[in-house]
Amino acid sequence: MVRTGIGLDVHKLVEGRKLILGGVEIDYAKGLIGHSDADVVCHAIADALLGAIGLGDIGMMFPDTEQKYKDISSLKILSEIEEKLAQHNFAIINIDVTVIAEEPRITHYAERMKKAIAGALLVDTDRINIKGKTTETLGFIGRREGIAAMAVAAVESK
Repeated sequence: MVRTGIGLDVHKLVEGRKLILGGVEIDYAKGLIGHSDADVVCHAIADALLGAIGLGDIGMMFPDTEQKYKDISSLKILSEIEEKLAQHNFAIINIDVTVIAEEPRITHYAERMKKAIAGALLVDTDRINIKGKTTETLGFIGRREGIAAMAVAAVESK
């Protein structure tokens, strides 16, 4: 059996925070604000995987009301979700992610992100695809106020 899930995450850019995308620290003047490391790439992947196996979303599994998840690495979140996949006898077929940001350019970091994500999910990097898109300066993303990511994941029963 093959199942799919979709994930979406958005966070606001602020000064005084590191920018973490796909588990990689990005050299940028601002970072994303959130309870965890606010990694929109990993959060979108997490929601896509959880959706594919019918286990809700990242907020249900890692609520922002829990102090133990404060500043948690989103790669750790993905590792725990990989354990849930294994417990439910599912394996990842592939994950496709689109990062929506005017800056920074994702192309320069995509391979490092793929390696970090693949390591957390215990899959080969060829099962992960990451690409970047802009909004052509439209909206809050175009004004460089935030970054969004969308992900689609396909899993199969073992």
